[in-house]
Amino acid sequence: MVVFVGKQKQLDRNVYINNPHELFLTSSFIRIVSYSTKVIVYFQVITFDELKTGYKNPIEQCNSLNPLVIPEYTLHIVINLLFLISGEWFSLILNIPLIAYHLWKYCHRPVMSKPGLYDPTSIMNAQVLTAHQREGWIKLAFYLLSFFYYLYGMISSLIQ
Repeated sequence: MVVFVGKQKQLDRNVYINNPHELFLTSSFIRIVSYSTKVIVYFQVITFDELKTGYKNPIEQCNSLNPLVIPEYTLHIVINLLFLISGEWFSLILNIPLIAYHLWKYCHRPVMSKPGLYDPTSIMNAQVLTAHQREGWIKLAFYLLSFFYYLYGMISSLIQ
């Protein structure tokens, strides 16, 4: 592909985002989507804590958490598709294990009539509840660290 910059010809074999304005918009969009996944996971951690302390019954909790599973996974895949388009290989490699875990977890979910991961009959088991809560804290830490990494990438792209 030939890209014209001013009066000079420059050969560019990569079809990535080279315009700084497009890069800024892409990194801003990634930051917003990353923030929304953090909010979803934070809500999951809070609801698991409410269930553990007895403020909420398991049916209400599962009815409020199950609709958020697909949007969380979709937002995470959208972020990684943007990484693929923009050529951010390091960020993509960092996120691939979590995508694989999400796909594995969704393929091995309990048999239910609605989409989701959380079964009201098994959620009150102490081991299951602790595992879901630990998973929520780990994903929240991952999304928080990746958010700051994306913010750093956006600021460094603006400085260059």
